[in-house]
Amino acid sequence: MRILFYLVSIVTANVVTARFAPLEFGMFIVPMGTLFVGATFIFRDLVQNKYGRAKTYGFIFIALLLSGVASFLLGDTLMIVAASALSFVIAETADTEIYTRLKLPMAWRVFYSGIVGGFFDSVVFVIVGLSPLGAGFIPWEAVPAAILGQIIVKTIIQMLGALILSQGLALKERRLAKA
Repeated sequence: MRILFYLVSIVTANVVTARFAPLEFGMFIVPMGTLFVGATFIFRDLVQNKYGRAKTYGFIFIALLLSGVASFLLGDTLMIVAASALSFVIAETADTEIYTRLKLPMAWRVFYSGIVGGFFDSVVFVIVGLSPLGAGFIPWEAVPAAILGQIIVKTIIQMLGALILSQGLALKERRLAKA
């Protein structure tokens, strides 16, 4: 199930981003799919927790292919597909390696690794894909707000995911203690 949630969240992020206009909160511009991108880091951590680091990289590769195919089929420009793939590889690798190396409770590992992964995903995708360097959807003046908006949303998603995970693990421990 973890693998399915991981893969579906990635494809869903692509579809939602392509089909819905970005949210604008004052100066912040946030593609709708950002909500799902934040969740992908949580699901990826759960996959790694069960299957290990080496197998997780195989699932990341499958997710990368699915993401690229979904973007292409949705009519994204080649630059957007390339930016998405590049940001995905960098962000997922950062998340995987940080999650592996942290010696903290699982919820904190999910939170910290997801924040770093979300940071890289936001910076790379906005600069390479959306800025004048890429597809030119936003002017250079809007790039900092677009990056910051995505980072804020992804951090909130990571925080919620870590809290839910922490509560779920605490509940599981209480049940085991009673048994």
